[in-house]
Amino acid sequence: MKNATAITRDKSVALDTVSIGNGQIGVGVIGVASVLIGCWAVVSLIAGMVTSGGPAELLSNLFKAITG
Repeated sequence: MKNATAITRDKSVALDTVSIGNGQIGVGVIGVASVLIGCWAVVSLIAGMVTSGGPAELLSNLFKAITG
């Protein structure tokens, strides 16, 4: 009679749970806010150019405002 040793290997599978922490929510809120502020800045710049009459006039008016 042969003595046989059986080796069993059990794999342990850990389930990763996806959870959104407060840090990820904060990063998302800051990201959305920065996109909105960037869009507002671009729209304001375009509105200023339209009101002034173009980019050259906008820069001219800027220098006039700075030098007083």
